[in-house]
Amino acid sequence: MTLALIDWIMVAAYLIFLLIITIKVSRKGTTDVEDYIVGSRRLTLPAFVATTVSTWYGGILGVGEYSFKYGLSNWLVFGIPYYLAALLFALLLAEKARKSRLLSIPDQLRGAYGDGVAVGGAIYVFVMTVPAVYVLMLGVLLKLLFGWQLWVGVTVAAVFSSCYVLIGGFRAVVKTDWVQFALMYLSFAVMVVILFSDYGGIAFLKERIPAGHFQWHGGNTAGYIFSWYFIALAALVEPAFYQRAYAARTPKVARRGFLISIIFWFVFDAMTTTVGLYSRALLDSNINAVEAFPRLADQILPPGLKGIFLIGLATTIQSTIDSYSFLAASTLGRDVFWRIRSVRNRFSEVSISKWGLIFSGLLAIGIALYSESVVEIWHKLGSLGTPGLLLPLALSYNEKLKFHPRWASLNLIIVPMVVGSLFILQASIVTLPFPLNTQPIFWGFAISLSLLTLDHLNRAK
Repeated sequence: MTLALIDWIMVAAYLIFLLIITIKVSRKGTTDVEDYIVGSRRLTLPAFVATTVSTWYGGILGVGEYSFKYGLSNWLVFGIPYYLAALLFALLLAEKARKSRLLSIPDQLRGAYGDGVAVGGAIYVFVMTVPAVYVLMLGVLLKLLFGWQLWVGVTVAAVFSSCYVLIGGFRAVVKTDWVQFALMYLSFAVMVVILFSDYGGIAFLKERIPAGHFQWHGGNTAGYIFSWYFIALAALVEPAFYQRAYAARTPKVARRGFLISIIFWFVFDAMTTTVGLYSRALLDSNINAVEAFPRLADQILPPGLKGIFLIGLATTIQSTIDSYSFLAASTLGRDVFWRIRSVRNRFSEVSISKWGLIFSGLLAIGIALYSESVVEIWHKLGSLGTPGLLLPLALSYNEKLKFHPRWASLNLIIVPMVVGSLFILQASIVTLPFPLNTQPIFWGFAISLSLLTLDHLNRAK
């Protein structure tokens, strides 16, 4: 990519901002676990919306990849199902989570099912929050900016996005999310305005884009698209959602915050899908689709505005890397290792969480380099994690409906084994008989529901 001096000045200004944040939080370090993990539960409504919206939209290059390949169906895959899932969380779980005054999802599972299920759930949460997808995206962006090899960009992305989190915890995440929230909207608003003014609207797109990009399925099967509606149910077990709910000043702030966030996500989706369509119209169809947004910026934006857009891309991704790195670290450290007596005697909950950040960063780098498709990582991890954790967690608030601890443990073990086995079979055998060739996540939910039914029938005898 070609950047002018003004673009580099903007990039440098953003890096200086992060350095200042790191220095400030280092002066206000904390050893109190509630302050470190949920900011002493003081999150106001505006801060709640800013950190929630920016954190849950880190997959910006994945959105670019999908909309470049499949067009408007991007909204049916990465928009509507997630709005519905977030709405369910807001209406059913947000206030309950805040009233519980817990610190993590494993804490909820521990209270409902005991230590064994809590540790199993913590492993699920850890896998779901390791920020491999987002480290990959920021690594791709750094590769385009500086010409680095991908592994260098991915490593720098993981390390750079964790420094201030390591020191300042949740408060540092919220401080940076304010600026990242503003930049993500500003950057795409600028891009949309220039695209419309320079190239025209729908008529231009229809002349340059395959007709399938304007169809609801975009060329994918209905089963594939429908599977994303089940993957979106991950919102009901989304660790970042629970953390924000736990950190909210009041239960009402938690509920209203999610409802307002849905509106902001809708607006941002409108802009990103539009830019994705223009990228397909203006760029070579053979490019790496993950690079669609930055390559479009390089081609059409003037100096200065190009810098704004690239910083907007970077901050959108980084706002999720820091949050997920922090969640993965605190889950692995506090909810797994710290439960071991010998570790608990040597380390505090805060210090062991910081060690967890190092491990989660290394794992994120490894996964990102192994699979270079953002959408592929999303699809597989979502299919593995969501059906195993959803029912045990969602039902844990209801004494009559929840699993028996033994059956909850079976659910956590059996579901990912079956889903993972199906992924391996489908990758190694060209054609499988129906119904084995259906999306593995459907099997995961069917097995989880069957185990719940068997559990309740067994108790009814």
